[in-house]
Amino acid sequence: MAIEKAKVAPAEPAGGQPPAAPPAAPPAAGEPAGQATIHVDDSQCTAGYANFCRVSSTPEELILDLGLNPHPYATGETTVRVSQRIIMNHFTAKRLIHALGVALQRHETAFGAVETDVRKRVRPTP
Repeated sequence: MAIEKAKVAPAEPAGGQPPAAPPAAPPAAGEPAGQATIHVDDSQCTAGYANFCRVSSTPEELILDLGLNPHPYATGETTVRVSQRIIMNHFTAKRLIHALGVALQRHETAFGAVETDVRKRVRPTP
């Protein structure tokens, strides 16, 4: 069982640098106390792999269908079996977009650009 503690803080500004910490002052009555401690228990979590994602939405929710495309480079008709469906509100989706953007930016800084066009990634065999 893995339990992770995460401190939830306001998002970093666009420059990527955390904001300077303001002087600590006790919160006024009725104001939030600043950071919250969230304990993440992933002991009941199952892992899956997806190389396919379909996004749809309703006025209230965003739906991500994740699955495995067995023939990602095939031409013609292919059936992809959806193995996970994630349903979230649009506020959570917006926070997810930000978190994914930060993670991808860090990855590209360390390892180079992620090319999404497969024709540019595939190298011909000699």
